[in-house]
This record gives sequence, structure tokens and C-alpha cells, in this order.
Amino acid sequence: MTQTARDTIQRYFDAFNAGDTGGMLACLAPDVAHHVNEGHVREGREKFAQFCAHMSRCYRENLTDMVIFVNDSGTRAAAEYIVNGTYLETDDGLPEAHGQTYRLPAGSFFSLQDGQITRVVTYYNLADWIGQVSK
Repeated sequence: MTQTARDTIQRYFDAFNAGDTGGMLACLAPDVAHHVNEGHVREGREKFAQFCAHMSRCYRENLTDMVIFVNDSGTRAAAEYIVNGTYLETDDGLPEAHGQTYRLPAGSFFSLQDGQITRVVTYYNLADWIGQVSK
């Protein structure tokens, strides 16, 4: 169970780093609950795909220094990593984009069932990010 969960989370992040939204979606349950830092909960793969399209337009990111943790039953997981990014297009309510780069510690928490991710929660320090792109 724990290896299946770890493999699912690794596939999810490998797809993220490859810019492969379809690969990320394949790791998710149809009714996935996506909890975004400083945002609203989105439910379902379609809303997750819309979020990914928005993020790809505004940001180019690669995750490094990844550590994945999984509970004994394989139903919960967490990952800690560094977000290495470039701010491409101004996002609503945020500073103006002009190609600024940033490096930001972040983490994600997951619930899993039957080899699929049913919940994704992502956290990072928004004030730190704003400080980095406002320079």
C-alpha cells in the first residue's frame, strides 16, 4: 500500500515537472478535492485542469529537493519541496509580472484511495513569494 501511494505521488510530481497536465489528472480521482493556498476548494478533475491551465499561463515552475512521506496504510501522504519558478503573466490581485524568478519552500498533503489522489492541499508562504517578485 505505501509503495503504491508513494508511486502515485511521484508520478503526480513527475508530470508536474514535465508540464504534463494529463499525467497529473491521471493520478487524480474524478471527484478530487483541490485545496489551494489562499484560495477556494475546487472539486473534480475538470476544475483542477482549469486551474493548471491558468497556472501554466502565469507561471513556469519546477520542483526540486522533494521528500515524500506516506503513512503505513497508504491513504495519506505529504511532500516537501522547493518551487523554482518564473512569473510569466500577471495574475489577478498580485504584483505585475515581468519575468521575475523565485525560489520558495512549499508542501503538499494528499489523501489517497484505490491508487488515486482524492485530496490535494498545497501550502507556501504567499508573503515570501510576493516579496521575491516585487523586487
